[in-house]
Amino acid sequence: MSNAHQNSEQEALYVRNFVDLGAGDIPVVGGKNASLGEMLSNLAGLGITVPDGFATTTNAFHLFMGVGQKDGLAGRIAQLLRDLDIDDLAQLSSVGSQIRSLIANHPFPSEVEAAIRVAFQSLTSDAHPSDEPTFAVRSSATAEDLPDASFAGQQETMLNVQGIDDVLIAIREVFASLYNDRAIAYRTHHQFPHESVAMSAGVQHMVRSDIGSAGVMFTVDTESGFTDTVLITSAYGLGEGVVQGAVNPDEFHVYKPAVNNGRPAILRRTVGDKATKMVYAIQPSVGHTTEFTEVTPRDRIQFSITDDEVIELARQALTIEQHYGRPMDIEWAKDGVTGEINILQARPETVQSRRPATLERFVMSEPDRRRATVRAVGRAVGQKIGAGRVRVLNSPADMHDFRAGEVLVADMTDPDWEPIMKRAAAIVTNRGGRTCHAAIIARELGIPAVVGTGSATRDLEDGDEVTVSCAEGELGVVLDGTVDFDVQHVALDEMPDVPVQIMMNVGNPDQAFTFARLPNSGVGLARLEFIINRQIGIHPRALLDMEANPEVLEASLRARIQRMTAAYPSPRDFFVQRVVEGVATLAAAFAPDPVVVRMSDFKTNEYARLVGGPMYEPHEENPMLGYRGASRYLSADFVDCFVMECEAIRYVRNEMGLTNVKVMVPFVRTLAEADGVIELLAEHGLRRGHGGLEIIMMCELPANAVLADQFLDRFDGFSIGSNDLTQLTLGLDRDSEIVARAFDERDPAVLRMIEMAIRACRGRGKYVGICGQGPSDHPELAAWLVEQRVDSISLNPDTVIDTWLALASAGVADGDVKSPL
Repeated sequence: MSNAHQNSEQEALYVRNFVDLGAGDIPVVGGKNASLGEMLSNLAGLGITVPDGFATTTNAFHLFMGVGQKDGLAGRIAQLLRDLDIDDLAQLSSVGSQIRSLIANHPFPSEVEAAIRVAFQSLTSDAHPSDEPTFAVRSSATAEDLPDASFAGQQETMLNVQGIDDVLIAIREVFASLYNDRAIAYRTHHQFPHESVAMSAGVQHMVRSDIGSAGVMFTVDTESGFTDTVLITSAYGLGEGVVQGAVNPDEFHVYKPAVNNGRPAILRRTVGDKATKMVYAIQPSVGHTTEFTEVTPRDRIQFSITDDEVIELARQALTIEQHYGRPMDIEWAKDGVTGEINILQARPETVQSRRPATLERFVMSEPDRRRATVRAVGRAVGQKIGAGRVRVLNSPADMHDFRAGEVLVADMTDPDWEPIMKRAAAIVTNRGGRTCHAAIIARELGIPAVVGTGSATRDLEDGDEVTVSCAEGELGVVLDGTVDFDVQHVALDEMPDVPVQIMMNVGNPDQAFTFARLPNSGVGLARLEFIINRQIGIHPRALLDMEANPEVLEASLRARIQRMTAAYPSPRDFFVQRVVEGVATLAAAFAPDPVVVRMSDFKTNEYARLVGGPMYEPHEENPMLGYRGASRYLSADFVDCFVMECEAIRYVRNEMGLTNVKVMVPFVRTLAEADGVIELLAEHGLRRGHGGLEIIMMCELPANAVLADQFLDRFDGFSIGSNDLTQLTLGLDRDSEIVARAFDERDPAVLRMIEMAIRACRGRGKYVGICGQGPSDHPELAAWLVEQRVDSISLNPDTVIDTWLALASAGVADGDVKSPL
């Protein structure tokens, strides 16, 4: 055998090129590096680009550590760990520091160093002599990124490393990071023997995302576990800024079935503030190869990647998920020179994929929630609620001040904080997004976290009693004081049958994926005005005037609208796309079940509260009975605004393919109004019956019940709005405290109106449901409605389980339910 061949075999014992690796090499190079090799070998032909590199092997690590040697590093480290109490944070910090210092200052065995130098020379052989290529040196532990364990962020990544000498230093730092405080504590807590975990270092060509963009994506929604979406985060600069939680990134949700069918697929877009970005250090040195710089105000309010790039990222994510056959957690980078998207890491997602079939819901009472003062707002992580006393910490060095059950408040909580994170009732940070390492660890530990608040460390003080709620959608809130909450546990695979379709009233797309986990037959009422209020916040006329007649708007108002709409092509596009996002999110979450979208039903006083609203809205003494519903759509002053709503619904159905969306028209006073609205909808692409489109009418006025047959000539069915129907049948203002006690959906006159509407629909073979508050508040009313053979009952999400179980146990299908009077 030649010396060259012997050298090659010895080098392969300690170093392996990525292209020679596959999924079966985890014991040799760890999960992360094995995955990179797997993708390079199998997915390059499918459009997945992975930067080239090499990995040190576990043989190299064991030789470096002197495993089995009398005076080797491994023996000395085992001695230091033998009597360690990980709950003694001072001892943990001291022991961890000693171990890392031993490793960082230990020389490589000559054969290992020689193999690394040969591999590095090969990797740089194609570089131009005037170029100085840079590299990322990443950790890859043998127990890291496995399907049943999450070690995310516990070991180090070194970026912008130049030259073989610095690469060797970086590899030792990566080896040392196996004994970070957080990694020692995690392995001990999860009973992974320290000696069973070995470390590989991956040396990989850098992608010039320092002048591009980068981020993280998951092929499952990280909060709800919804599997038909890809969650993508993105920010300017190197992706480590997003991973560390130092940057509040943009977020996108992409609908997998639409990607697979070649249709428009972006469900949600959220602009992050992206105040800083991580770039190459101007004067790099060992330990200082990157730095943060400020992002210009103009770039902060723009998206950091284009829609086309979002779709391409989602396509690559789905290719990777399909190859591995499970939800994935993927880091990506866009090269600012070439514009090419690269995949830097891919590992199994480990939180949602292990979630049991039991639904756990944290719920506050509405009155208690309304009374509570909001102290801070950020991105919600964990869908839970926690309460305790605030402890503001500026550094992990202050960990000894923290007490179990307190609420940890910090600028950012990178994984170094893990030893105390598991003892916190909740976590609140100034910076970070929902895919940063801190968020991943918070989910792993089952702790609610509100990240990216901007100013929590200034707004909250040590000793403040607060309640941290992540159970209200994508936004998490910190509430003053201790607010009572309940925890509901529902075995989703054990729900009994019910004799009616149970649907939900959902107006907040932020919670759509979560609500879709409840047992349901779709959405019986999706309020478009809620989407306009939460996701747009600007009067539609002001947006139209911003384009056509900007001079009618005050300069300060124009500037405010410009800031709010800057990420979209135009103010009008902002309105249409934001409505599309809200409706599409609801439709995707509940597909293929129907989602009944009620066109906007703001009253004048509600429209007036939007930005620019006072310019356009008249004052009315009783807005409940005024300029709303069908009459507003048909008025010359509003018709162009209604056209934008139509455009959005048409796009969701026709372009995105979400044909489970049905249209509902509210507050139709007369048959003439019914004819006018049906004609207007058809004129703008929403023709009844075309493409299976159904148009439902809200039956909420006595006139609708009295003339039910004539209204049904024009619509595909009724959804009974018991709130307004009760108000108008009994002749009372439901907003008036003076007569509020007389408001009761169970009044005989109201029941008679409901009965008339149901009977008319049954006689015509048309759909009839109810979407008012009544069935949510009164289980006996829900049972009576089933007896009347209503097709569906649409409930508030917090009452679905109780009402479902009540109907299942009442035997209401047998025709023996009494009137709820």
